[in-house]
Amino acid sequence: PAFIAASPHPTPADDDDPETALQRLIVRYMEGFGPVSVADVAQFTSIPRGRIKAALRALAGELERLEGPSGEELFDIPNAPRPDAATPAPPRLMAMWDSVLLAYADRSRIIPPERRPYVIRTNGDVLPTLLIDGYVAGVWRPVAGGIETTVFHSLPDDVWAALAGEARALANFLASREPEVYRRYGHWWGKLPDGEVRLLPME
Repeated sequence: PAFIAASPHPTPADDDDPETALQRLIVRYMEGFGPVSVADVAQFTSIPRGRIKAALRALAGELERLEGPSGEELFDIPNAPRPDAATPAPPRLMAMWDSVLLAYADRSRIIPPERRPYVIRTNGDVLPTLLIDGYVAGVWRPVAGGIETTVFHSLPDDVWAALAGEARALANFLASREPEVYRRYGHWWGKLPDGEVRLLPME
């Protein structure tokens, strides 16, 4: 990660009104990850569900209520972009501990349950993953010569080509950083299931 000093220096707002601050936090969370359930918000914020429900009631006139695929109640900001379920999701390389993998109580919406033990390790480490059609299909890491990918099921050639494009784009991001940024977590790769391993060049 890279850090810079905030300018101008931020000043706390609503110091004596934590519930207003919580409502603002929930809206910001929805802007990045909605639609979400009460359980999702509680998972992301580590705040008890009772306070989350009270905040959502206070925000009732400002939020849109939706029905999830299993009939659960979901909340989102009005007019948020929600692609049709048939919209293709391009292959992506996701960073270690990426918030997309951690933002929901029900992580099966992104990580198939049978793959979760390989992605989220016993000590809480979350390996860098590759997404195919919006679901975790394998893991990756930078190594000498490129990006090493391990996939849990076979992929067609056009998907491999798209992942190669992702690897080349990643080269620019890593150019001024430690190229083998995940080296210290290499021991987890010895505990992966058998899968196809490919080296994607970053140039």
